[in-house]
Amino acid sequence: MTSESSTGRGGHGRHEGGEVGLRQLLESTRSPLPDSAAGWDGDSAPTQPLRATARVQPPGRPQVSEAATERWSRHQESQPQPKASGSPKAPLVKKIGIGIGAFVAVAGSVYVADLLLSAGEVPRGVEVAGVSVGGLDTDTADTRLRAVLGPRSGHELPVQIADMQTKLLPSTAGLEVDWATTWERIGSQPMNPITRLTSLFTTRAVPIASVVDNSALDRQLAGLRVHDRPTVEGTIRFEGGRPVAVPPVPGRVLDGPAARAALIDNWIYGTLIDLPETAAPMTVRPEAVDRALREVAEPAVRAPITFAGKGAAGKLEPEQIATIVSFAPDGNGGLTATFDQEVATSLLAPQLATSEVEAKDATFSLAGGAAKVVPAIVGDKINWPKTLEQLPNLIVMPQERTARAVYDKVEPKLTTEAAQGLGVTDVMGQFTTNGFSGPSGVNIRVVARKVNGAIVKPGETFSLNDFTGPRGTAEGYVESGIIDHGRPSTAVGGGISQFATTLYNASYFAGLEDAGHTEHSYYISRYPAAREATVFDGAIDLRFRNNTPNGVYIETLTTDSDVTVRLWGTKTVDVESITGERTKPTEPQTVTLPKGKDCIASEGGPGFTVSDTRVITDHKSGREVSRATRNVKYDPIPIVKCE
Repeated sequence: MTSESSTGRGGHGRHEGGEVGLRQLLESTRSPLPDSAAGWDGDSAPTQPLRATARVQPPGRPQVSEAATERWSRHQESQPQPKASGSPKAPLVKKIGIGIGAFVAVAGSVYVADLLLSAGEVPRGVEVAGVSVGGLDTDTADTRLRAVLGPRSGHELPVQIADMQTKLLPSTAGLEVDWATTWERIGSQPMNPITRLTSLFTTRAVPIASVVDNSALDRQLAGLRVHDRPTVEGTIRFEGGRPVAVPPVPGRVLDGPAARAALIDNWIYGTLIDLPETAAPMTVRPEAVDRALREVAEPAVRAPITFAGKGAAGKLEPEQIATIVSFAPDGNGGLTATFDQEVATSLLAPQLATSEVEAKDATFSLAGGAAKVVPAIVGDKINWPKTLEQLPNLIVMPQERTARAVYDKVEPKLTTEAAQGLGVTDVMGQFTTNGFSGPSGVNIRVVARKVNGAIVKPGETFSLNDFTGPRGTAEGYVESGIIDHGRPSTAVGGGISQFATTLYNASYFAGLEDAGHTEHSYYISRYPAAREATVFDGAIDLRFRNNTPNGVYIETLTTDSDVTVRLWGTKTVDVESITGERTKPTEPQTVTLPKGKDCIASEGGPGFTVSDTRVITDHKSGREVSRATRNVKYDPIPIVKCE
């Protein structure tokens, strides 16, 4: 031992007073007293007091003289003697008592001596994670434990999950030794004498305490989940239209709490740890699969199912039914049939299409220069969700597997009555532009068809970009010429600005409120100066507001070279446009570009500033209602040379 206690090894030393005195005491208690010394012959009561023939004087006590002993003996003889009990067992009991007392004294001395001598040491028989440290002083034991057990957090630890083995690092899993708590578990010298005695012959295994990073350990356990084998649930599938039962295959998954405890308790040993598993949950019982096969799947494809419509019928053949029906857990250990309504609708809709009526909005007939209301049509369409709600009952019916399709009335967006109330009777304003051809003409005709028939209700604002939506190739537009930074270029939808200019002028002469428009940066001669508009998909828009109490109906007409827009409603005003003089002229610059398809030569044109004044007068009285002037500055068109 390398450390000592100040009370356990001082004074007389280990082999002087303590052990010699204890040995003498034990020997004296083992030596029988002679009968003559006892003063009795074994059959009668003692006639003389007991006298010790030899005494063991405890260390530190004064010696008793022979004279004193003799005086004590005479005193005892003069005292009245107790009567003999007549029982031979009394001396035996006294001997036993003396023996027990002597044993207790010796055992106590041994206990005290052992306790003092082992102070500052690890209790005997202690092993920590297989490392024996019992009997060592605490500093030596701590050094040994740290040297042997400390590095194990950085060593790969083999783990087994069922028939699969893998490895992990305890430190990565958030496991380290908690030395302070481990020493608390080792404890100090036991005070129980029985424990101290048994420690001479037994071993006490002390588990280490671990510092656990719960987040890191959770991540490690989650990573081990890749080795789970989930249950393959029982179900029914269709092979060539024939139902086949698929029995469940039980799985197994890592038992998270038990695996966590196993790692925390055993990682320090560095040996293979068998991580416990538990049965994966099974949501469908085997008998439920057989029942669903007999009671649902097989009857489902036994015969066709027919839906009768108005003047038409739709039929699902058994092979088609097999593509619609599938099975899923019902949450109570069984299987429930589910139906793919999208697939069922795609199979039935073409067969029942002639039984449906499309809803149509009321519109206007403009023949003969007058607008007349064309009545709306109320639609009659199949409600497929409600119609297909009947499938669960139909598939289990042995006969009469027929049901009626469910129809819903569909009201038009613009009813006949609403159209009649819009007051669309005559032309409010119109305008025509021309001079286009080729790809530009394609784009103008596409957008004109889209806008034709649009209705702007009182107080509403019409947006060309919002109404047409994207104008790309998917919508029928093609690549055509545009003006890009003053230079000719091309883009999908080129030419639509001409339609925007035509629509803007029609709304201008109808007296409608301008809600936002943008002129071209460069003047284009086929448009009226200061009274034109450009648009760009998603960026530059044309907007006007119907500020009249009646509706506005937009009519468009196109030919190969011109486009006309008419706005129908109730004419209440007349509009006059007054174009001002061109001022502040600016000359164009010359731009030279490399020859190629990206260079389009241009003669250019001067820039200038011009104004337009709109004068609105009452249609009946001729009284001026408003007058507004707009000034527009056009940049010069560069002269482009391709060299």
